[in-house]
Amino acid sequence: MSSVIEAAALTKHYGAVRALQALDLAVEQGEVFGYLGPNGAGKSTTIRLLLDFIRPTAGNVRVFGLDARRGGLAIRRRTGYLSGDLSLYPAMTGRELLTYAAHLRGGVGIDAAYVERLLDRFDADPTVPLRELSRGNRQKIGIVHAFMHRPDLLVLDEPSTGLDPLMQQEFYRLLRETTAEGRTVFISSHILPEVDQVADHVGIIRKGVLEAVEEPAVLKQRAGRFVEARFGGASAGAEAEVAERLGRLPGVSDVALTDGALACRIEGSMDALVKALAQYKVEELTTREASLEDVFLGYYEREAK
Repeated sequence: MSSVIEAAALTKHYGAVRALQALDLAVEQGEVFGYLGPNGAGKSTTIRLLLDFIRPTAGNVRVFGLDARRGGLAIRRRTGYLSGDLSLYPAMTGRELLTYAAHLRGGVGIDAAYVERLLDRFDADPTVPLRELSRGNRQKIGIVHAFMHRPDLLVLDEPSTGLDPLMQQEFYRLLRETTAEGRTVFISSHILPEVDQVADHVGIIRKGVLEAVEEPAVLKQRAGRFVEARFGGASAGAEAEVAERLGRLPGVSDVALTDGALACRIEGSMDALVKALAQYKVEELTTREASLEDVFLGYYEREAK
């Protein structure tokens, strides 16, 4: 597989604001790449640089092997884009908007039957003026608009905003169909379960700096497991003692005592932790794998400490 997106030391400053710092990134053909970060982290700035909507302060980015600055038009011909702050012509109906977009493309790559299937899949009414549609129904039209020409690259900024759970699942199915055809998806989102469900690789960005790029499963494995124990009998008064003892075990961190329950995070083997707990009367013991949300919050909580 070849890289569809390649960024090298990509940097963007707005005066004193450092929106993006020396970003190095590669997104491979046929994958869903999830780009995670809160508002203001640099996600939308990255997208605008990819599509040559703005120019970098330093560094460069290539899409389909083309320099984004010199080949912007050719890149956009092969790209479907859904903006995070979707703004559509309010007086147009959905069908008028899609027809207009098709005409702008000269009809190239537009299959009218495919467009109708997309409208049906998302239960989108193309006959109503866009200003009369709810946020979620406008989003459906935006999704159809992004996918209608079967682009080689989909760049989607907060794509499931406003969609109900059924439509979200339909959207995820569409993403899987897209990558099965060898096309590529770059999805920016702060909805962590969404990215966890669909992404092949995840990039976590914080204050314009790319902190990590990994498969979701690898990130979660590194974050370890969460353990919670509730004590009974004489052991119920010994939680503080246990908390101090567990905090010294290798791989154990984030030990906390709340409402009579002891919670901690463990990386690696649980053997030493289980043996330590076995010396007390444990009434309930639960464990869970770290979620992508736990991973994400871990990067951002480090800054607060």
